[in-house]
Amino acid sequence: MRYALLIHYREPGEGELSDEVVAEARAAFDAYGRALVSAGVLLAADVLQPSAATTTVTRRDGDLRVQDGPFAETREALAGVFLLDVPDLDAAIGWAEKCPAAQWGVVEVRPSATAIVDGVWTS
Repeated sequence: MRYALLIHYREPGEGELSDEVVAEARAAFDAYGRALVSAGVLLAADVLQPSAATTTVTRRDGDLRVQDGPFAETREALAGVFLLDVPDLDAAIGWAEKCPAAQWGVVEVRPSATAIVDGVWTS
């Protein structure tokens, strides 16, 4: 079954994190990514740019609206996504627990409802 691990945490301000802290986080995510690959469960992973780089697109009443920035102001922002293929929720929770971001943010575990696999929607 496919699960998305959605990583949310408060975005640090400019210069708030030392180079050492950033290097430690990168090393931790590198090890986590390698573990997911070694286990054969990683389908995709993306770390997102800060929410200030967001462009929000909506179409209301036939009108296109393009807005710089996120749709909603929140204390925590979506920072990254890991897409896993694991046997069940318990396995997904086990991987979420090992995610480095769980130490300073929230890792939301959400099952996939449908996906495009080999060009075809599946469920």
